Amino acid sequence: MDYFEELNKDYRFKEGFHTCINCGTCTAVCPAAEFYKYDPRKIVSIVQTRDNGKIESLLKSDTIWYCGECMSCVTRCPRKNGPGLVIMALRDLSIRLGFFTESEKGRQIYPLTKVLNGNVLNYGYCVHPATFAYKDHPESGPVFEWALDHKEQVYARLGANYRGKGPGALRKIPQEDLDELKAIYDVTGGTERLELVEKHSRAKAKEMGMTMEEYAEYTFTHCSTGHFNNE
Repeated sequence: MDYFEELNKDYRFKEGFHTCINCGTCTAVCPAAEFYKYDPRKIVSIVQTRDNGKIESLLKSDTIWYCGECMSCVTRCPRKNGPGLVIMALRDLSIRLGFFTESEKGRQIYPLTKVLNGNVLNYGYCVHPATFAYKDHPESGPVFEWALDHKEQVYARLGANYRGKGPGALRKIPQEDLDELKAIYDVTGGTERLELVEKHSRAKAKEMGMTMEEYAEYTFTHCSTGHFNNE
């Protein structure tokens, strides 16, 4: 497969990849580059070479998963490039080819995809108290742990309509609306993407000798050193 040509089929790549002059403005303005060992200028430069081996290394690396997709780069580039858009195209191709499972940050796509999309399809919200487990987020502190244990009382005092009928924050979304959301996923390719992430992640879990539950827990919580500039 010619990776450059495959990327060039993605409208985001066509929008974001023009003539890079390697000025480094994107890196200077990039919030992720301040913390991570991440340089959007180098990514665009690598793609610009059209070198299949180098692009494949990118697709299998942690590097393409550091971007926050804030698009600060788009606002500053003198040639109107969009490294953030190029990153989106690289991520999409990495997932389609299953290369995302070759990097630590790429493997985190599985728990994020499972939880966030599960919340959307089952509850109608990206984040929902019913699936927020304190053990997975000890950094939220003991006060939040207490709030989760008493969420019905807490949300009532805050004026929310937690799991109730009618209007209000955190209201129960009618099943017919959830069915519409599922139909949107089916038509736009979202369901196919979820199945693809599941398929490749399941193969990686088997390779690592883990059950899917173990794999989800490991990829969600494990973070090695070497990702940040201060390490």
